[in-house]
Amino acid sequence: MDHTPPEPPEEEPGEVVDPRAVDLVLRVGELLLASGETTERVNEAMLGLAVAYELPRCEVQATLTSLLVSAHPGKGEPPVTASRAIRRRTPAYWRLTALHQLVQDASIGMLELEDAHTRLAEIKMGRPPYPAWLLVVALGLISASGSVLTGGGPLVATTAFIATLLGDRAAAALARRGIAEFFQLTVAAAIGAGAAVIVVALGSPGQAATVVTGAILALLPGRPLVVSIQDGITGDLVSAGARVLEVFFMIAAIVSGLGAVVYIAVKLGVNIDVRHLPTPAAELEPLAVLAAAAISLTFAVSLAAPRDVLTAAALGGGLIWVLYVLARGWQVPPVLAAAMAATVVGILANWLARRHGHPVMPFVVPAIGPLLPGTSLYRGMVELNTGSPESGVLSLIGAVSVALALGAGVNLGGELVRAFQHVGLSASGRWARPAARRTRGF
Repeated sequence: MDHTPPEPPEEEPGEVVDPRAVDLVLRVGELLLASGETTERVNEAMLGLAVAYELPRCEVQATLTSLLVSAHPGKGEPPVTASRAIRRRTPAYWRLTALHQLVQDASIGMLELEDAHTRLAEIKMGRPPYPAWLLVVALGLISASGSVLTGGGPLVATTAFIATLLGDRAAAALARRGIAEFFQLTVAAAIGAGAAVIVVALGSPGQAATVVTGAILALLPGRPLVVSIQDGITGDLVSAGARVLEVFFMIAAIVSGLGAVVYIAVKLGVNIDVRHLPTPAAELEPLAVLAAAAISLTFAVSLAAPRDVLTAAALGGGLIWVLYVLARGWQVPPVLAAAMAATVVGILANWLARRHGHPVMPFVVPAIGPLLPGTSLYRGMVELNTGSPESGVLSLIGAVSVALALGAGVNLGGELVRAFQHVGLSASGRWARPAARRTRGF
């Protein structure tokens, strides 16, 4: 009781948090998400960089519109937290490949922090592998190939090509004036449907459906559909819900443009009939397979995929069409046939991507292009506006079901490849994957 109490020991300083490392993690995640990557892959890349540059006890959170990074130094020091909003999302698959290579080099210690910032700046300011005019022309070529796939000839393919280019340029003009993307898609779909109505009015009703099918094919949201299902399967439900809603509004915009034009045409006396609509080929014709491959090839170009992916994308498009037609020949329903074909292509695409160390999105998204349900959407709108609302609703539901089956199929292929993978960073840490953690009960 006589001596003075001992002084409390001084706390040791916490670990140092480098703000440059936090900034790098945020900027890489932002560019990955804006370029079209799934939320799970963005989280993995950000955590990999955080470990590589020794951010203590780092937590990352990625959603469709924002990113959050928080590092905890410990020893009573406050956490260092930073966030970033995603204001613009432009698919650029060549950036995904470059960013994944950056993350891989950093994870194995081959890239210093300053060098990583320099490379990131080069990627951000870099140019796509194709000129701007080719990205625009690729959309028209998607439509032309889609018209050929559904039975159209050179004149029909040219009409679909021109209608798609006019729709895209009209949408770009609206975008420059600040008009929302919903109305941009509505106008683009209306122009494609208007071209089909003109063909009907000129006396070629059998060719009109192939024109509008091709024009719609270039607008359908194949990329966000695949990503939304991937996010839902991997447990990122906030991002998955937002992406599904995005897909819904995109399809609603396309249906609105189609419906308005078809309704006006019917009221003006244009003879639009579902009997003239094309049906999928029952036989494997070389021209149809080439058209399917061309759809995937031009789809990959429109998404600015790397040049070394184009061959695989074209082969994937031809393969998914062959598998789908074979399944339909065995009397398999369209939804199940699309899911089976997409699963096989998803397995091959994921295996090929892992073998070459590339992200999988540039392989799988273009490959599903030939099976996107453009004809079903058009059929549904024609039936709704020609006195068959029940059949129209069923056609629209069938179109959405096929689209969902495609997304689920390619993601199932990825899960099967992951399940039997025995090497690599993903395999060694697969038991720690959030989507694989078991929860007892519901």
